[in-house]
Amino acid sequence: MSSAIFSRYFQPLPQIGAALLLLFSCPIESFSQDSSGEVRIVKNVSFVEFTVEGKTYRIERNNDQENRIEDSFAKTSRACPPFCVHPMEVADGIDTLGELEVLDFLQNRVAPGAGLLIDARLPVWFEKGTIPGSVNIPFNVFAGDQNPYRDQILMALGAERTPLGRLAFSNAKELALFCNGPWCDQSPRAIWSLIDAGYPREKIKYYRGGMQNWLMLGLTTIPGGSPELDAVENQQ
Repeated sequence: MSSAIFSRYFQPLPQIGAALLLLFSCPIESFSQDSSGEVRIVKNVSFVEFTVEGKTYRIERNNDQENRIEDSFAKTSRACPPFCVHPMEVADGIDTLGELEVLDFLQNRVAPGAGLLIDARLPVWFEKGTIPGSVNIPFNVFAGDQNPYRDQILMALGAERTPLGRLAFSNAKELALFCNGPWCDQSPRAIWSLIDAGYPREKIKYYRGGMQNWLMLGLTTIPGGSPELDAVENQQ
């Protein structure tokens, strides 16, 4: 690309134009991949390990560079409604996580027992495969109008009953919730129900990318078992 073209289009921003001209003039070898061919999570991290309830998990990326997403998660299009694209912010005051933030949450909140990564999908989806270290609490469990035992679930997450019969959440765990992907409404619905129940927004996080983005990056999954509410209670 000639310097004349840059001068024409970036005249109001000469510093940006100069930087872009330098970028495009760099030899392509400057951006070549690692000669080892390893598929790392980030440049200097090949895997992440953490231990939950005595079980050690290792998350890494699939190193088969011909690997492809299969089955349901390879689909690009689903009828909307109900499978509409969700906004990046699921609700005011709720942080949205990317994959690196999920890994950090697993290491620094889930492993020490201060947080839970919740797979909010129905068990049939969970059993097909999930993120290591997650527990399955389906989204409809948190809906007070559908589940008379909702408060017991919230108390398993650390909420406490006050003398007035209300729930207090000062000792409740931090939660990060996910479902099938940006088009899936199961984790958003779980988050909205938690907010309605009084769960503090600062203790709730949303992994919008969900399983579709996780698989797209070739990150480790494990088969899910039966819903693991017992694991939640064991962390109290």
